[in-house]
Amino acid sequence: MFFTCFVKDGCRLEELSRTTAFERADNPAPFLGQEGKGSPFAYVRTRARIAVYDDLMSAPRIIDIEPAPVLEFMENIAATTYEFAQKQGGSLPYSVIREIAENFIHASFIECTVSVLNHGNTICFSDQGPGIERKRLVQQPGITSASADMKKFIRGVGSGFPIVKEYLDYRNGYLTIDDNAQRGAVITLSIHPEPTESHPKGLVKAEKAETHRGMKSLDPRSSMVLRLLYERGILGPSDLIGPLGVSAATAYRILVDLEQKGLIESTPNRKRILSSSGVAFLEADEAY
Repeated sequence: MFFTCFVKDGCRLEELSRTTAFERADNPAPFLGQEGKGSPFAYVRTRARIAVYDDLMSAPRIIDIEPAPVLEFMENIAATTYEFAQKQGGSLPYSVIREIAENFIHASFIECTVSVLNHGNTICFSDQGPGIERKRLVQQPGITSASADMKKFIRGVGSGFPIVKEYLDYRNGYLTIDDNAQRGAVITLSIHPEPTESHPKGLVKAEKAETHRGMKSLDPRSSMVLRLLYERGILGPSDLIGPLGVSAATAYRILVDLEQKGLIESTPNRKRILSSSGVAFLEADEAY
């Protein structure tokens, strides 16, 4: 905040002028007050950037989202991301993408970047806002940090992350929340593509039986890891130390062994999720 001084009839009067969080020198101002009458959130004056990767061996295509009123800005991010993900062959629905695009408002839209990977089936949203400290907590219904001004543009009832997580769990996908390199958050959505004609659904039952026959020798700890992944969606070595009662090195070796067997897969943040073969193994095990 700062003071403006006036002199009237020999008396010194002081008028207090308040600055918003978006006007401070240590926080670049993404909102333009003139367009946002009555709310500091009404207009975004920074660009967002969408990077579309055909593969990780070449540079991505870059699409800039131009400054606009907040609702239009969020819509443009979600719609453009959805369009390019679909063109890549992705199957994440627009509603899921929109839920996470709206989360940028908590970061004041500072350095919004969206990366479309894995043929449109993995999307990373990153920013350089204040970050998310309680990463597990925000995935529960009703947990929100939305202010009254934010609620003019988003629901702000803590339903976004739970809706997205529920959908991804149903589709055997995953949601992760990580810290960005220096500040801010990175939210990753990923989903397994639907079976194609070369891999018809009619073969799933036979594959489950074959997987079960081939994996009968799986040791108890490895089986426990698969079941933990089935329940929680995504895990790293440190997440297994307590449940398995092993060291981080041993947990890592178990994960590597399961990955070599094709039962789990690595994620962009080096954690693991179940592969389609891993799911088939567990479901076949239930059936036998």
